[in-house]
Amino acid sequence: MSRPSTFVPARTTLRKKPTSRGITDFLQNHDKMAALLPSITRMMTLQADCAATLPAMFAGCAVLQFESNQLVLSTPNAALASKLKQQLPKLQDALLQRGWQVNAIRLKVQVGRPRDNPLPQKQLRLPDPAVSALTQLETTLENTPRNATLLSAIHALANRPRS
Repeated sequence: MSRPSTFVPARTTLRKKPTSRGITDFLQNHDKMAALLPSITRMMTLQADCAATLPAMFAGCAVLQFESNQLVLSTPNAALASKLKQQLPKLQDALLQRGWQVNAIRLKVQVGRPRDNPLPQKQLRLPDPAVSALTQLETTLENTPRNATLLSAIHALANRPRS
């Protein structure tokens, strides 16, 4: 006779955000991924050198590929791509001085996905004198069908939650 299996709930523990050291350890210990580590390190160094050369412009950009002395960069929009295009000779010279053999730089516009967290909308707070003036206006206006929409808007403004 077999014993009935019991349900064991999964552990729900909070995990720490992965660190670069933890990721590096994982890659080094994984047979197939360990071969990628030198390329990843090289790309990260190249990304840092590009960002150091053009810090204001390169914040939204990324190094996509560096093969056969040709560097491919991604930009989030066409406007930044056109500005960056003007700075490519400066970037290429700086990378050559840092030891990178870059013969050509290409740009690819890659629009990113929309933000997961929308920015919170700013709620304006009415000062107390404004609220009392709206309340007074609401009581003094004649309650007619013509003023109904105006009265409801004034009522909504005067009774809006205040934080």
